[in-house]
Amino acid sequence: MKRIEVVAAIIRKGDRIFATQRGYGEWKDWWEFPGGKMEVGETREEALVREIREELSTEICVDGLFCTVDYDYPKFHLTMHCYFCSLTTEALHLNEHEAARWLSKDELNSVRWLPADVKLIEELRGMM
Repeated sequence: MKRIEVVAAIIRKGDRIFATQRGYGEWKDWWEFPGGKMEVGETREEALVREIREELSTEICVDGLFCTVDYDYPKFHLTMHCYFCSLTTEALHLNEHEAARWLSKDELNSVRWLPADVKLIEELRGMM
């Protein structure tokens, strides 16, 4: 089975977390945390800063690793390293996503999360 390794940013502001809606591919319209694949020679943190700059035209501070999620999709195995992050600038621009929302604890189930993110959402809810 094909293996994909990615990094994801759980961007926090106050009591809310930032979620994005995919605008392309098989999982179009599903919700996720922004991020993406690492390039050769990058650390996970460097990849995350680069991906957020590319996807959202903003800068983040990587605050620390939250967890690593392994999930088997029908066509590939995903390993996703999830980091708590904070914005260092307030401007956000959606370059790849259809939509974005700041979600409170009570709003976490108001969007359709990608399957790999569901367990992560339950853990986050317990912490918020």
